[in-house]
Amino acid sequence: MSLQVRTFPQLGEAAQALAADRGARYLGGGTFVMRAINEGDVSITTIVRSTDPALQQIRSDGDRIHIGAGVTMSQVAASRDSDFLAAPAQSVGGPAVRNMATVGGNLFARSPYGDFTAALLALDATVHVVEGAGRRETPLEEFLRQGAQSEPRRVVAGVSVRRPHSRDAFRFRKLTRVKPAGASVIAIAAHLPNAGGRVQGARVAYVSMGPRPTRVQAVERALEGATLDESGIAGALAAATEGLDPPTDAIASYWYRREVAPAVLKRLLLGIQ
Repeated sequence: MSLQVRTFPQLGEAAQALAADRGARYLGGGTFVMRAINEGDVSITTIVRSTDPALQQIRSDGDRIHIGAGVTMSQVAASRDSDFLAAPAQSVGGPAVRNMATVGGNLFARSPYGDFTAALLALDATVHVVEGAGRRETPLEEFLRQGAQSEPRRVVAGVSVRRPHSRDAFRFRKLTRVKPAGASVIAIAAHLPNAGGRVQGARVAYVSMGPRPTRVQAVERALEGATLDESGIAGALAAATEGLDPPTDAIASYWYRREVAPAVLKRLLLGIQ
């Protein structure tokens, strides 16, 4: 079976081509699409690409950072503008993977992947999407809820996120069986704004505790008004797996993920590496 490759100078043109061809898939870094092709996915008949320069840009607009969908994890980690996202970016695979894996592609990752997406989710990111001839912005949480039904028909132009007001307000921890950056047993990203020594407006997101990165609202509620010490975080640890149904896969079992989640969360909240 032949595979057609179509390259467009503008992302809007690529999005229209994608919408017109049910067998087309958009190619960013290729870590997901090329694997599917190499494993024999015959539903993919056309690869659509774009050389739009905006896809490769990281830029600041006040305290808001805009990251193009084609920016790689290595570029995120190396950029001064996105330095607060260096830890989740560096947790994605080894150097070869980070040189290819893109911000846009990570939004479509399924468990046990999606570390960078969890970081964006904790920071309440906005996704900029091109669908056919139109453009729109959508909160990342809504984008993830929409799931697989619209994945092949939309192209991510980029994401935007507000820089945390302090370096300590954003935290990321990951447990993996392969050091330093294997697939996640569990990864946790948290934005923990602090006022008067107490957390206000916490957002916490997990990887590998469901099919996609997800917010953990029970933990967020328990952290509201709490101090980040042993006694203050007790309620959050008790709620660490509330309402969650983690998968059993080649990396870890359902039981093991539920057992280790409170320990990883505790290290994150107490600032322990």
